[in-house]
Amino acid sequence: MSNAFPKPYDVGKDYDSLATNFRWHIPEFYNIGDDVSTKWARCDPERLALIYQDTLAEVYHFSFGNIDKLANQSAHLLSHYGIKPSDRVAILLGQRPETAYSHVAIYKMAAIAVPLFRLFGPDALRYRLADSGAKAIITDTLGLEKLREFSAELRELRVIFNVDASDQAPFHPQRLVDFHSERERHPESFNSLKTKAEDPAIIIYTSGTTGSPKGALQAHRTLLGHLTGVDMSHNLLPEAGDRLWTPADWAWIGGLYDVLMPAWHHGISVVAQAREKFDPEAAFKLMADFEVKNAFLPPTALKLMRKVERPQDRYNFKLRSIASGGESLGAELLAWGEAVFRLKINEFYGQTECNMIVSSCERLGLNRPLAMGKAAFGHELAIINDTGEVVPYGTWGHIAVKRPDPVMFLGYWNKPEATKDKFIGDWLITGDLGFADEDGYLHFVSRNDDLINSSGYRIGPGEIEDCLLAHQAVAMVGVVGMPDSERGERIKAFIVLSEGFNPSDRLAEELKQHVKSRLAAHEYPRDIAFVESLPLTNTGKVMRRILRQS
Repeated sequence: MSNAFPKPYDVGKDYDSLATNFRWHIPEFYNIGDDVSTKWARCDPERLALIYQDTLAEVYHFSFGNIDKLANQSAHLLSHYGIKPSDRVAILLGQRPETAYSHVAIYKMAAIAVPLFRLFGPDALRYRLADSGAKAIITDTLGLEKLREFSAELRELRVIFNVDASDQAPFHPQRLVDFHSERERHPESFNSLKTKAEDPAIIIYTSGTTGSPKGALQAHRTLLGHLTGVDMSHNLLPEAGDRLWTPADWAWIGGLYDVLMPAWHHGISVVAQAREKFDPEAAFKLMADFEVKNAFLPPTALKLMRKVERPQDRYNFKLRSIASGGESLGAELLAWGEAVFRLKINEFYGQTECNMIVSSCERLGLNRPLAMGKAAFGHELAIINDTGEVVPYGTWGHIAVKRPDPVMFLGYWNKPEATKDKFIGDWLITGDLGFADEDGYLHFVSRNDDLINSSGYRIGPGEIEDCLLAHQAVAMVGVVGMPDSERGERIKAFIVLSEGFNPSDRLAEELKQHVKSRLAAHEYPRDIAFVESLPLTNTGKVMRRILRQS
């Protein structure tokens, strides 16, 4: 096969022409693993798929042929240990090759991937593994340390695969398997199961404002549904020489389905880096060193990078697109980005349940300040009221997406009522308020729920409140997001203490560490206020709107 990339769009046309003429072509049978791996391994096996820099700064290159063989061996390994179609397989790893080809393997064998953030604490992991009924988990030494606390409680979890062979301490009753040594014993070819586009492929947990996190179940077609939004956000993928990178973890939909999988669908190489913490100076260096052409940089990353002194004078960038989503960037940050990168940042919008549905696109002239962009090709969006009626231009309402739509989730895992509540008629309501202007640009106004958007993470207060209530000092608690110039929002907890406990800086720090160690570092409250009482509704729910005004 030639190295020339396919051109799905007529780049000489404008947005209106492309949007009007666009039609989805979703086949009845479709498998993500075959699309992103087998397809290229068969026709162009030497094509570069992944450039990986490990913690020692050693660099490794993987072709699509390499990735496919590793995925095939992994699929045989999972099958050997009893994993069958529709079984859930968790992946608790960061940006590393095993993460990528394990996803491919799981899709090929028609199982369901459950990506988990490697910085989750034991409580967060316990819930997600139990709720999904995961039969196996692929992890490393860091993950093993957390799993030891509770793995015996998970009746469904049959096997734990460890990618770090140095740690093989026994787990009971689960079997701990050396992932690499066992994988290498299996064949390098695998016949993928014939999945339908509507068959489930992945569960990605997303936070809500009340209760526990919900698992958004996505079909194989979700990758195809992502493509137009991803392509627009990168000035129309693909072009020869394109190369994608993001600091966003591959456990989240932003890293996995806004970068890795769409890139591999197009045959584009991806840069990955093992890291413990985002380093803005290192981010500039990485993009220059590895000749990144297309970057997805979350707003918090951009805000941190803005503190670096004149990087454009010290690094030779070859970028042709930068995409950003999660929160509005604002005019000042957009202007800084244009000055440093010499291109406009394309903002986009979506959520785990229905992602990449709105985008800007500099190449098409879609860059209106303070607007998210326009509907990505193939997606029907509107601003509706509570009864599902489309409201006039300039009027606030629910940002909604009409079904059927290939990127739309199948539903919340084992939560049919929550799935039903996500819709008004045939409109999926995103939970955000906005308006459309007369030119078709969509503008975000606010969330109509209490999700906290901090450092690019959408965080539900319910899980944090539950964690704090587990501490003996906490009688009642309300958690909200407060404005923060760097993070977008910072988490603040209002706490009513149990009898016998008194407010103190030491106790506040103890409560912060309690959440950080039990859930995740990005979920702990940076501010704690000890109060006598909380504002409650007649049914006893915390009125977070009042707390945010405190």
